[in-house]
Amino acid sequence: MLDRLPVEIVERIVAKIPDADLIAVSKVDRVWWQEVRQEAYKRWKNYATTIGYVRALGKPFEKGNVDLDNI
Repeated sequence: MLDRLPVEIVERIVAKIPDADLIAVSKVDRVWWQEVRQEAYKRWKNYATTIGYVRALGKPFEKGNVDLDNI
């Protein structure tokens, strides 16, 4: 059933999956793999931008400095 969902629905589902579970979900089929890869890249880019912003302010990046879940 999951392999027959429209791409738009897959995108919305993948966007809500926690980082740790993305790899497992990517193994459903090719469409899911592509969507997971795009979502993972988007999240990585947001994290890297946030970490760079914190460092640009002259603060060392620490897990408590920034709430990465609300980017």
